[in-house]
Amino acid sequence: MKLLYVANARIPTEKAHGLQIMQNCEALAEAGADVTLWAARRINTAELRGVADPWAHYGVIRNFRLRRLPCLDLQWLVGERIVPLRRGAFFLQVASWLLALTLALLFSRRVDVYYTRNLPAAILLILLRGGRLVAYEPHRISGTGVGRRLQTWALRRAGSLLPVTKAMAREIEQLGAAPERICVARDGIRAERFHNLPTRAEARRQLGWREDLFVVGYVGRLHTMSMDKGVGTLLQALAALEGAAIALVGGPREMAEELRAAWRAAGQAESHFLAAGQVAPDAVPLYLAAFDVCAMPFPWTQHFAHYASPVKLFEYMASGRPLVATDLPAVAEVVRDGEHALLVPPGDAEALAAALLRLRENPALRQRLAANARARVLADYTWTTRARRILQQIERDLPTD
Repeated sequence: MKLLYVANARIPTEKAHGLQIMQNCEALAEAGADVTLWAARRINTAELRGVADPWAHYGVIRNFRLRRLPCLDLQWLVGERIVPLRRGAFFLQVASWLLALTLALLFSRRVDVYYTRNLPAAILLILLRGGRLVAYEPHRISGTGVGRRLQTWALRRAGSLLPVTKAMAREIEQLGAAPERICVARDGIRAERFHNLPTRAEARRQLGWREDLFVVGYVGRLHTMSMDKGVGTLLQALAALEGAAIALVGGPREMAEELRAAWRAAGQAESHFLAAGQVAPDAVPLYLAAFDVCAMPFPWTQHFAHYASPVKLFEYMASGRPLVATDLPAVAEVVRDGEHALLVPPGDAEALAAALLRLRENPALRQRLAANARARVLADYTWTTRARRILQQIERDLPTD
């Protein structure tokens, strides 16, 4: 099967979707598809402009091809400035990339299936290539009137639908998608990344972290789509635990510095605030191995509660470290409270502190939760397992004539 994955994304990017896309392309290729990834040729961040080999950066096998389509990208120039300018730069980038995609499709050979997680690309592919040849992996349901109507149009016409949560699958079906074309495809892990993990002591020696600290860690962007991800609540919880430390692996840097200032303002020791900044994806397992507890303190929003299938959840589960997360429906689809993780109400710093204290004082509980979570993720949530299920669904949905 020749599969063209279309993504309006910077590759590489500091955001989790880049890792998700690259690891999925690798897994689809390993499962037998002939995969080509078309991404956007966008202006990258200063930290990532020097990455010459995205396969090596993401730690994946070079078993698929990558082509970058041109676009007019002014978002790096506008940054976080006036909202209308930011929106204008966004729409200009999307429109110019869609034009380049149209021209590329017109002058390229047809493939067996076109795969995308991007709604504008899905619409264009349906119009140019026919819905039955399009596999659409939505990661959110549009909340605006026009966006909702456009997404409903695409959902009813795409050949295969691959939502990342059960809640999203139910909503897609309510919007008129045929249930037999829907396959829930949660995110997962590249199992090889989590083989032969160092011990906690070895990881801390490599990172230069103190052995005696009780470290609660968070990996990933500190906000997404302008939404807070609950790290402030985690800081409040840790302020109630004497001697606890927080480790942040991710950015942006300015937000990490704001959190550092809040940590100091709460009277916490500067040495107990461990900010690693943005690290290469292949380095993440080392940091996870150095944690005592992995934290995912997402607030309650429609996105986090029903649409999010965060890569960090599955990588936390694979790390051999216990997990504390907020009790959201999308999270509860994957882990059970007291069996794979401790789940606490969103936004409740007191309950989060109590859960962390419980783990600090009970090593046996930490070990049991970590072992159960690791066994579950390796059995059910690898990219390899996901890719095979996706390709089976696509093969069922492709036209036979």
